[in-house]
Amino acid sequence: MKLDKLIEETRTADEINRLFNWSEDELAAMDETEFRARFRERCHHTMEIQVYENAFRGKPLSEKQVSTAEKYMRVWDRRGLSHDCHEYKFAATLLGFAKQLIAGEIPDFSSYEPKWLTPEEQEIFDRVLYERRSVRHWDTSRRVPNELIDRILRAGLWAAHACNLQSIRYLVVREESEPGLFRGSDIPGGPVHIVLLQDERVYRANQVMPDYNHILDCGAAGQNIVLAAHAYGLGGVWLTFNQKMRERLTERFEIPDYMNMVTYVDVGYPAQSPAPVLRPEPEDMIFARI
Repeated sequence: MKLDKLIEETRTADEINRLFNWSEDELAAMDETEFRARFRERCHHTMEIQVYENAFRGKPLSEKQVSTAEKYMRVWDRRGLSHDCHEYKFAATLLGFAKQLIAGEIPDFSSYEPKWLTPEEQEIFDRVLYERRSVRHWDTSRRVPNELIDRILRAGLWAAHACNLQSIRYLVVREESEPGLFRGSDIPGGPVHIVLLQDERVYRANQVMPDYNHILDCGAAGQNIVLAAHAYGLGGVWLTFNQKMRERLTERFEIPDYMNMVTYVDVGYPAQSPAPVLRPEPEDMIFARI
C-alpha cells in the first residue's frame, strides 16, 4: 500500500514522518530489539527496494538514497553491536550495491541466482508438499536429535516476513522434560513441542503495517516448519492452545506481555501413516480469473 494512501486513511504526514524518522540519539537509547527491527525495516524500505529497482532499469541511484541506512549503521557502531550480526552484514552488502549504482555502475547479481530445481527435483518437492499430513501418533522410542530440531527451526526463520521485521521466537519443549505441560489438546502430545511466539516489539518499527500481517508472518513460519519436518523424516501436526495451556506456559517460562503466543507444532517420528486429506482442484475453487 502506498504511503500517501496510508496517510489519508489513518494519520497526517507529520505523524507518519515521526513514526519513521528518529534522531541518532533516540536510536542509540532505544531498546535493542526495537532498534535492530528498525534497522532492518529502514534498510529494506529506503535502500533495498530502490537498489533492485534501479539496477533492473539500469538507472543510477541518488546519493541521498543511502543516507538513512548510513545513519543506522553509525548508530549500530555507536551501540557497540557486532558487524557479524546477520542484518548488519546484509545491509553492508546492499550498501555496496547502492554505491555501485551511485557511481553509475550496474551491480552483478549473477552469483545470487538460485540453483533452479531440475524436473526430477521438482518431483521431490511435490512429494514433500503433497505427501505431508498431520501425524497424531508417535514412536516415542526414537528421540529427535537437537540438530534436526534446529534445522526445522531455521526453516521457520527463513519464511517470508513482512518488512524483514523478523518477529518469530520459539519455545522448544520436550514432553519428557515437562510431562503434561501441554495437556488439554484434543490429541496425544507429541515428543517435541515447538511453540511459535512473536516479539511484538519489532512491529513498532512499522506502525502503519496492517495488523493482519502479524498473523501472516507467523503462519508463513509455521508452514515452513511442518514442510521441513516432513522433508527431514519427521511427522508433524499444527495445533492451537486453549486458555489453560497458555496460562501454564506463560507461568512456566515467565513469558513477557510483549511476546505473543500464537500457535505450536508437535513433531516426532511417526508411528503411523495417515491417508492424506484430499483437496479440491484449483478450477473448482477459483472465484475469478481474467
